[in-house]
Amino acid sequence: MKPAAKKIEKGPGAAKSARDEAVALVTGFDAFGGDRLNPSQEIAHALDGAIIAGHRIVGATLPTEFARALPALDALLVRHKPALVLALGLAGGRSELALERVAVNLIDARIADNAGAQPVDVRIVENAPNAYFSTLPVKAMLARLRKAGIPATLSLSAGSFVCNQVFFGLAHALATRHPRARGGFLHVPSLPEQAARLPGTPSMALETMIEGVRLCLQVALTTREDARYAAGSTH
Repeated sequence: MKPAAKKIEKGPGAAKSARDEAVALVTGFDAFGGDRLNPSQEIAHALDGAIIAGHRIVGATLPTEFARALPALDALLVRHKPALVLALGLAGGRSELALERVAVNLIDARIADNAGAQPVDVRIVENAPNAYFSTLPVKAMLARLRKAGIPATLSLSAGSFVCNQVFFGLAHALATRHPRARGGFLHVPSLPEQAARLPGTPSMALETMIEGVRLCLQVALTTREDARYAAGSTH
């Protein structure tokens, strides 16, 4: 049964048009790999229309397809002109909300996407940098999540599937076409319903993930200079 993703209560300005409000964009992906669910999509749907730090949240779903994901993202950027973008994706096997720090200019698909495409060792954008860093205050976001008791970590790899493609494509778009906006990527664990079919797989409740993303948006929209403290790893 599909989990009930409750919408975040909308503020009094939720009825205004996008032209009258500052916007923050949250994207998730549709289900892939034979699954029926993707928590990133559920979170984006739940937050759609919420008002956080004076910004109207636009939640949208991207296709888990190499050929269509970036054009869909570009269309959202042009339409909504967001001040901030937080892209979400599922990382089955992870136990924490993972704030991604680095997007690499590489596709090396271990599995096929939803259209059957499986590119291997190709660049996402030709004549673009090899990597981009997130422009979100990831350490400040991490500290807020942990203070709230939500398991979270910083990650130095968003993989080499469509999640990383969207992260890199977003970073490149912001660097070259939307310089006033900031953006980054966050991976979420499986839902308990998904983990129940794969014994030993970590999971997190949907409501906890929704609250975690809401806190991340609150911090990102109100913090320009990231916190400075040791949060790296030795391996």
